[in-house]
Amino acid sequence: MRRHIIYIIAAFAAILPASAETLSLQACREKALEYNKSLVSSRLLIQKQEYELKAMKTNFLPNFKVYAADFYNTGKITPNSDMAGVFAGGIANAKSVLASLAANPLYTPLVAGLQSIAQGFAIPDDMLEVKIGNIFAAGINVVEPLYAGGKITAGYKMNKVGVSMARNKVRLTEQEVLLNTDQAYVLCIKAKEMGDVARSYRTLLEELQKNVESAVRHGMRTKNDALKVQVKLNEAELNIVKADNAYRLAQMNLAQIVGLPLTQRIDVTTDGIYIPVDNNTMVDPSLDISQRPEYDLLNDKTEMARLQVKLTRSEFLPNLAVFGSYGYVNGVKFLGEKLLKNGSATVGVMLKIPLFHFGEWQHKVRSAKAAYQITQMEQEELNEKMQLELLQAANQLQEAALEISITNKSVLQAEENMRMSSKQYDVGVEPLSDYLEAQTLWQQACASAVDARCNYLLAYTKYLKAKGGATNMIE
Repeated sequence: MRRHIIYIIAAFAAILPASAETLSLQACREKALEYNKSLVSSRLLIQKQEYELKAMKTNFLPNFKVYAADFYNTGKITPNSDMAGVFAGGIANAKSVLASLAANPLYTPLVAGLQSIAQGFAIPDDMLEVKIGNIFAAGINVVEPLYAGGKITAGYKMNKVGVSMARNKVRLTEQEVLLNTDQAYVLCIKAKEMGDVARSYRTLLEELQKNVESAVRHGMRTKNDALKVQVKLNEAELNIVKADNAYRLAQMNLAQIVGLPLTQRIDVTTDGIYIPVDNNTMVDPSLDISQRPEYDLLNDKTEMARLQVKLTRSEFLPNLAVFGSYGYVNGVKFLGEKLLKNGSATVGVMLKIPLFHFGEWQHKVRSAKAAYQITQMEQEELNEKMQLELLQAANQLQEAALEISITNKSVLQAEENMRMSSKQYDVGVEPLSDYLEAQTLWQQACASAVDARCNYLLAYTKYLKAKGGATNMIE
């Protein structure tokens, strides 16, 4: 059976490369913060919100627009028959007036000259046509808002809150990444130390097996005693395999978090990890959670809802703006000359005042106020839950500290018990089963001590996160 177990261990060892990379907790943290894709996305969200804030800030400044157009139209505008009749009638009347003036000798020379001109006067058919032809137009407009009901100011402040929310989300993501990294690192430490305990236990059993087999050969022990030791040794071999498998899985989990290949072997160390064991951990009576990013996120969310009320109200308030424009048009021919060939400037003030829309604005403002009140109540509820979470984390830390103290005493007691049992077994006053039980109790006590230390590390980093500080188990 031992041969089969060795084959299994060798098969698993072939999966991972032989060389192991030694990483400290700090190195793992740095790699995780650099590799985590959620954190990269959160940082890009800050850039997005900052650009939106800069775009919103431009609404306080004048808005310039330039336009230009050029087109050609073959259409013509010609006078109708009535208009031609008007012109013809006008000329006839002029001729009759000249005839009446000719009766006066005083006007005879003048009338004679005018009649000669009028007799030869004729209006070409196309003289009154208006040709559109090519038209070019260009201009520039500028608008400066003076008052928009507070819409621009409220929108700008909402974008500033959006930037703050994006930064707090980055802080929250960083804490979650660090917490996951610490947990994965501690699990590696636990699996590694559990393997060391299992190997130490196997060493004790192998030494005992040698003594028992020697005693059996000399007729001082029975074959049954050797079988009992072999059974315990088989269990120890199985525990080593389980510990090694757990260690490899923990290595893969840590490698995935820090961005290394899953097949990369990682060697962890407890050097530099700070374990401030305190059996009398006291909870801050104020349960201050103001340093948590979740607390700031809730404040930002409530502030956003308050500004939304102002933004909704601004839609139904007067809007005042000044504007100016200058335009130039060139085109449209009449009598062979261009009618439009000049520019013009315009300056004015525009005021828009909503009057009545069957109470729409009151309903929308009241809806926004209700949403603001809901956000306030959610903030109070979640703040209380975070305070309870902090209290629970502090209690778990205190319990973990007490567990370390108890398990350390248990290891010392188990060692003393095993030492005394070994002496009694050697002199023949204690059966082998009692000695094996003493060794088993020692192995269990050591495993409990490893478990307690790792639980304390996890409880400590969870407590720091619940308190609002960055998780930091490093000196």
